[in-house]
Amino acid sequence: MQRKSLSRLCIVSLAGLAALALAIVFVPGAGAQRGGLRANIYLTQARVPTKTTERGLIAFARGRQARVLRETTDTPLPQRKWLAEMVTSFNRPPGDLEFHVLFYDIHDGPRRFVEDMSTFVNDRSQKTFVQRVRLERPRFRPNRNMELVVTVRRMEVGRQRFGLVGEEPRRSGQVDFSDEDTHQRD
Repeated sequence: MQRKSLSRLCIVSLAGLAALALAIVFVPGAGAQRGGLRANIYLTQARVPTKTTERGLIAFARGRQARVLRETTDTPLPQRKWLAEMVTSFNRPPGDLEFHVLFYDIHDGPRRFVEDMSTFVNDRSQKTFVQRVRLERPRFRPNRNMELVVTVRRMEVGRQRFGLVGEEPRRSGQVDFSDEDTHQRD
């Protein structure tokens, strides 16, 4: 009797594993890590050439990839920003009219959402996209580690980590009071 119940348990367990394997293979997006849509992301602060092939553009972006973005210095500190060009290269056309770029601050450990940037696709057969990235203060802070994530239909298809380097606001810690401020009134 015990032998029959053990064999039934094995058959039920094997059936459950088979169902799980079929779900992974046939559910859209469940096998995204194996053969699904993927994106390579390159950030560069160099000027991207306008007249080049797709292969040349990817080679340019890969060769001048910035792991650290430096902020602009031509404006006052509260108005500074980080400018870059982002080259997103999918392994096949994304198959949607838009994809999203999500920015996270990962400096203190877990991801903290900072901003979302939508990109609309003109040509559904296109695989490589170039867009300008403008990260402004105070939403983005200097000297932080960041991660950007590209999503298509709410599925993560690529990510890139980078750092933001910039000048911190200087505070001396000293307070000056005039004689009028410290003089008590009777």
